[in-house]
Amino acid sequence: MELDLKPAPPPGAFRKLALGAWRSPSDASAYASLEVRMEKAVAFLEAWRARTGQRLTVTHLVAKASADALRLHPEANVLLRWGSPVPRVDVGVCVLVVQPEESGRADLTTATVPYADTLSLGEFAGAMEAVVAQVRSRKDAVIERGKRRSYRIPGMFMGLALRLLSFVWFTLNLDLRWVGMPRDPFGSVVVTSLGSLGLERGFVATVPYTRVPLILAPGAVRSVPVVEGGELVPGRMMTLTCTWDARALDVEVVAKVLRHVGAALEAPEETWGAASDAWVG
Repeated sequence: MELDLKPAPPPGAFRKLALGAWRSPSDASAYASLEVRMEKAVAFLEAWRARTGQRLTVTHLVAKASADALRLHPEANVLLRWGSPVPRVDVGVCVLVVQPEESGRADLTTATVPYADTLSLGEFAGAMEAVVAQVRSRKDAVIERGKRRSYRIPGMFMGLALRLLSFVWFTLNLDLRWVGMPRDPFGSVVVTSLGSLGLERGFVATVPYTRVPLILAPGAVRSVPVVEGGELVPGRMMTLTCTWDARALDVEVVAKVLRHVGAALEAPEETWGAASDAWVG
């Protein structure tokens, strides 16, 4: 095997029923959302930028917190293989990136940081920005080669081609770098910022061929009145939405991941240390 995987434990009764009841991720998608207080996160981001000069956003915080959550809850770090969820060893985080085209039209592509759970927040943010810059400038040769090849496939055959690629990539678990395809291109979890589009909330569709069972989508940080000490005061809130494949993940496991991400955002200094002490990797 090319990916580092571990033997899967025997499935429980509900998991066996779920695997038999649903045949595609589009049928098995489940959804949840979490309201997060963001006053401390906003202050943390501002202090981090002032202290380090490094670009740090809510997306970075959500992505890094999700990687840490999968390390703490490895039962959430899985992919479907031969019809069953198989535990992954590594934690990779994939962020969707808007890639401008010469025609003026914007396209979406991916930027993935492997082993994200082993990096500090500064190291992770630096690695993510490097990957995003490379992708946006079209200097990622593997992604650009793959896009050029996809343009040659007639639309009526695209679904078949993607299913075949997914089967070879993940079910057979073969290394395709020798033909110019990336290894583990989508990671363990996908994070896409709806807030950057001005949206407060939304539920993102799963993409079956990627085999990623968990998608997190932070919305825009908004100003709202909140109750503190029995009085209404100005506050900052954000809706974090989640889409997951119910064949691969239990709602209890997803709740643990969401609660960890929410807790990290509401207490960033307790999670990653004071921004004034930040070290940029």
